[in-house]
Amino acid sequence: MATISLSSLSALARDTLAGAGANPAMAQATANALVFADARGIATHGVSRVPSYALHLSSGRADGAAEPQIVQEKASALLVDAGTGLAFSACELAIKSAIEKARQTGICMAGVANSHHFGMAAYHLEPVAQAGLVGLAFSNSPSAITAWGGKRPLFGTNPIAAAFPREQADPVMIDLSLSQVARGKVILAARDNKPIPDGWALDSEGRPTNDAQAALKGSMQAAGGVKGAMLALMVELLCVALTGSNFGYEADQLYEDTGNEPRLGQMFILIDPQALAGQQTYFNRIEDLIAAMLDDEGVRLPGARRHDLAYTAQEQGVVVPDSLLAQMGYQAC
Repeated sequence: MATISLSSLSALARDTLAGAGANPAMAQATANALVFADARGIATHGVSRVPSYALHLSSGRADGAAEPQIVQEKASALLVDAGTGLAFSACELAIKSAIEKARQTGICMAGVANSHHFGMAAYHLEPVAQAGLVGLAFSNSPSAITAWGGKRPLFGTNPIAAAFPREQADPVMIDLSLSQVARGKVILAARDNKPIPDGWALDSEGRPTNDAQAALKGSMQAAGGVKGAMLALMVELLCVALTGSNFGYEADQLYEDTGNEPRLGQMFILIDPQALAGQQTYFNRIEDLIAAMLDDEGVRLPGARRHDLAYTAQEQGVVVPDSLLAQMGYQAC
C-alpha cells in the first residue's frame, strides 16, 4: 500500500485513461470524479475503476473520442448525448447547462443518453450545491435486481443521490444504490472466494444464496424489498424512457471486460429555492430540521463523514493498493 496525494493520483488516472484512448477532456473529467470518490472513502467508485474503464476504451465498449453534445433543449430541460463515451464529461456538460437554466427558470431537468457508469452519484451534485441549488441525480445500470416476484434481473442497482445546500456549512448529501448492498462487495467476495452474508443476493433460481459466484449469476436483493424494487423501476423509467437509452437488461455487465456499449441513461433535476418559498426561508427551514436531528444523540448527518474524510485526504493523500498503482504504471520516487 502507498499513500499518494490527490493531485498525483488524479494525474496518474488521467494519463492512464488517455493512454487507453480517452480524449483529454474525458480523461480529466473521469480522473476528477474517481479521485473525488477515493478522497471520501468510496474506493469502489474511485481509481479502482481505472483498469476497467481503460479496458472498455481499448475494447470499444466506450468511445474515447466521443465529445458530448446537447441534442435537445427547452427552457427548463435538455438532453446530452454522451456518444457512448465515459460518462463524466457528458454529465459535466449536463450539470453546467442545467445550473444556468435552473437559475433562469427555477428548475431544470437534464438527461444524459448513450452513457456509461457515472461513478459516485453525489459527485455530480457538488457544483449544484455550491450554486445554492437543490439537486437530484439518478442513473440506471446493468441488470441486477428482479421485478418484484420474478427471477430474471431486469433493473440495475440504480444509484440515486440528493444534495441540499446550507448557508454556512457543507451541504447535506444523500447517496445510495437500490440494492441491499453495493454489487461491488459481491464482486470482491467472488474474487476472494469468500461467502456473502444472508440477505444480499439470490441465485439464478431466485433462492437466497451465500455463494458470491452464484449471486453474480443471479440477482441482488432490492433494498427494502418490494419498495426498493419499485424505486429501481422508477429510476429505469426516468433515465431510459425519457432519454432513449438502454434499460438495464439491455446493457452487458460493467465488470466484464468485453460486451456491448452499455448506453446507460442519467437524469438530473435541479431546483432553485428562490423560485419557491425563497432562498432564506429554505436555509432557515433546513437548519431547523438539522438542529432537531442533531439534538438526538447518535444522529449523524448524511455525507458528514465523507466531507471530513475529504478534508483529511486533501492534506494527507489517500492509501492505494500497490497492485492497482502498478496497473496504472505508477513508479515511486
